[in-house]
Amino acid sequence: MTASRFCAAALALGLIAAAGCAPSPRAVAAAEADLHADTAIAAAVGAPTRTEANRARDQYRHPRETLGFFGVKPTDTVVEIWPGGGWYTEILAPLVRETGTYYAAGNGNVLGGARALQARDPATFGAIRYAAFPAGVAAATEPPVPAGTADVVLTFRNVHNWIMPDQPFAEEAFRQMFAMLKPGGTLGVAEHRLPESADPALEKSSGYIKVSTVRRLAEAAGFRLAASSEINANPADTKDHPNGVWSLPPSLRGKEVGRERFLAIGESDRMTLKFVKPR
Repeated sequence: MTASRFCAAALALGLIAAAGCAPSPRAVAAAEADLHADTAIAAAVGAPTRTEANRARDQYRHPRETLGFFGVKPTDTVVEIWPGGGWYTEILAPLVRETGTYYAAGNGNVLGGARALQARDPATFGAIRYAAFPAGVAAATEPPVPAGTADVVLTFRNVHNWIMPDQPFAEEAFRQMFAMLKPGGTLGVAEHRLPESADPALEKSSGYIKVSTVRRLAEAAGFRLAASSEINANPADTKDHPNGVWSLPPSLRGKEVGRERFLAIGESDRMTLKFVKPR
């Protein structure tokens, strides 16, 4: 739940109580669950176990609002696909440690950040589970996420990595994410956004992907688009950079060339899409 939704839910409960109305037990339980989830997300985002370097990027990645939009709860089984350096691992693993489950799903180096966090701070990150993704490839060293067990699957800025190779595997990636979710479960996707009018060839080189492409892949796998958000939009991103999305921070691939301009733009413009697996 975003901060605005938190306030709206709290206000609604207050108005109902003040008016002497009797909301249904289901409505009360749902509102209380949302309030609890937002409080838990806020606590995980503000936890002292997060590194300052990662915390500084909250202004671009909006973790509290993003996880609230995706409906993540502390009781969920959450799968993060390709967690990389562990930016979201720092938030998600503690969020669900007591009453849920966190899977870091990937193969090889994309699990390095999660493993480093676990080794450095087992008290906070010791409950992390690992799973292969994509499953069924030679590089897989872990079992896959059991089918139909995840409440939420999240992937942040990864779809381009599944489209750009000479042998793309985006279609299989979405099929595997669909399989690991429970019916009614959520797939949350954040990705660098390419304008719909842009040359499709840029999806193979720039790191930016069209919303229509992500929708096509997700819907072909069986997902239904539930909602989209501009939480992670950045209108200052012109998306025509010499090194694609990697011209921008945090990569700054051009080093000193255009550095100040790219720092002023900030991180990329991103789509934030919530899909559901039909019941």
